[in-house]
Amino acid sequence: MEAQPWKLVLQCYLSDVIRQFANKGAEHEFQKEKDTENYIVDHHPYSGAGDDCSYIAVVFISGIERNFKMNRMKTVLMTAAMLVCVFACTAVAGKTVYAAPNDTIQTGISADGMDLSGMTQEQAQGAVQSYVNELGQAQVQLQAQDGQSVSVSLSNLGISWKNPEIVSEAVSLGKKGNIVARYKAEKDLQNKGKNYPVVLDFDKEAIRQAVTERCSKFNVEAIDAHLTRVDGSFQIEDGQTGYVVDENASVAAIYDYLTGSWVRGEDGSVALVMAVDEPKGKTEELAKVKDVLGTFTTSYSTSGASRSKNVANGCSLINGTTLYPGDTFSTYNTVKPFSTENGYEMAGSYLNGKVVDSIGGGICQVSTTLYNAVLRAELEVTERHNHSMIVTYVDPSADAAIAESSGKDFVFVNNTDYPIYIDGHTADKKITFTIYGVETRAKNRAVDYESEVVEKKVPEADQIIADASQPIGVISVSSAHIGYKARLWKIVKENGVEVSREQVNSSNYKMSPRTATVGIASPDPNATSQMQAAIATSSIDTVKATISNIKAQQAAAAALTPEQLQAIAEAQAQAAQAQQDAAAGN
Repeated sequence: MEAQPWKLVLQCYLSDVIRQFANKGAEHEFQKEKDTENYIVDHHPYSGAGDDCSYIAVVFISGIERNFKMNRMKTVLMTAAMLVCVFACTAVAGKTVYAAPNDTIQTGISADGMDLSGMTQEQAQGAVQSYVNELGQAQVQLQAQDGQSVSVSLSNLGISWKNPEIVSEAVSLGKKGNIVARYKAEKDLQNKGKNYPVVLDFDKEAIRQAVTERCSKFNVEAIDAHLTRVDGSFQIEDGQTGYVVDENASVAAIYDYLTGSWVRGEDGSVALVMAVDEPKGKTEELAKVKDVLGTFTTSYSTSGASRSKNVANGCSLINGTTLYPGDTFSTYNTVKPFSTENGYEMAGSYLNGKVVDSIGGGICQVSTTLYNAVLRAELEVTERHNHSMIVTYVDPSADAAIAESSGKDFVFVNNTDYPIYIDGHTADKKITFTIYGVETRAKNRAVDYESEVVEKKVPEADQIIADASQPIGVISVSSAHIGYKARLWKIVKENGVEVSREQVNSSNYKMSPRTATVGIASPDPNATSQMQAAIATSSIDTVKATISNIKAQQAAAAALTPEQLQAIAEAQAQAAQAQQDAAAGN
């Protein structure tokens, strides 16, 4: 009959204890005794199951070891005998008690105070994640200046569970190592339990997005001290301090609060970092602005009411601008948007070499007039574009177009050492810009600009488009535009003598022929034929003459009696028949 495993274990251990007792006295023998104990525990058949017999064996073996060290041989033998009896009774009864299943968490284990006892790893992970999701519903007030704030949930700030590995550790707790280690772990759980901290983290990019999108409304930009001009005299308006959310510093402050002092499960608040935006300008420097640095005027006397209104509106949006040294001025950004709400109306403008109606048509005369004033003030031009076709209110290459569709803008920089002031006004269908500042140029120095046409291309023929949807007599004509290649020169004179000549820009303007769209619809096929023949000549003047003849014929026909009209029709029919007979040789 095969020996029971527990008997072999006990026999092995007791033999070693007795042998060591007979040779006691050497300290290193105790280490041998410990090595023997480890052997017994690690190789016990029940050690992997964590059964009660094994736990009892450990308790008794520990007692044997203590009495052995105290030279109590009698007690050692009695304890061993009791151990034999316990194993025997348990074996006879055929009863083995096992610990909790290896895939569940033992009693006494929690995470952030939440009991995980008896849960599988999957269940525990779900429970902790639900706990984190619930924390994400908490609200944090982001506080700005003057009691202003915005509430943001932690879920929108990217709350996340940083240490999910605690679940696998919880499942494994008390189930690794030898039987002594597992027994000790179980006793620790019974006595004081084990609570794993749930470590949270937050997404800094989500925090940054919340600050950018939700807190920009708290920005109060500084208002620089500036000039106004009333009845020909300058007045100085004081500036106002502004406050702007410091995005980087605010993100860091929010993150530190959430990962530090925030109390879990409660709403919180944190102050945004506000940077002070100091206004530019002092009374002393603004008081020096008195001199005219450059001025220019153009006329829009031939413009209709809508275009005239657009020119005046654009001028008023620029008027009163104060620029400090180094400031950049964008004409487009100043006069946009082109909408009726911003004071603009439909008027003619250039688009792809054509004249079309658009909201804000005529605004380029505003930017062109300002461009010429800037040139004469000798400010630094950083962006300028010519029109697609030539304009008539300035010389070739002296224009500056702006356009939303093509991204054109006129931009310049105040490259002087002092503030400048832009004065703009319209009167008698003339627009004028004057730039004031502090004159530092020599009195004997004069600047002028000269346009040079390098190439000229004149359209050779008219372009005529037949429109069958319109009746004869309808005609829409667009003027021709001569094509140019031109450049602008800056000429500097001292005491009336030219000392330098510098090319400022070069421009290419498209050629565009005179274009007409002509109606040809008529119930009279003869009239339609006359119009088509006129269009074939590619002469708008011929088309106009033909329209006049047809109208005259129609007027004359309207004055005839029905009998006269019948006679004319019969005569035309006979003449047509005669032509056919002659052609047939009859």
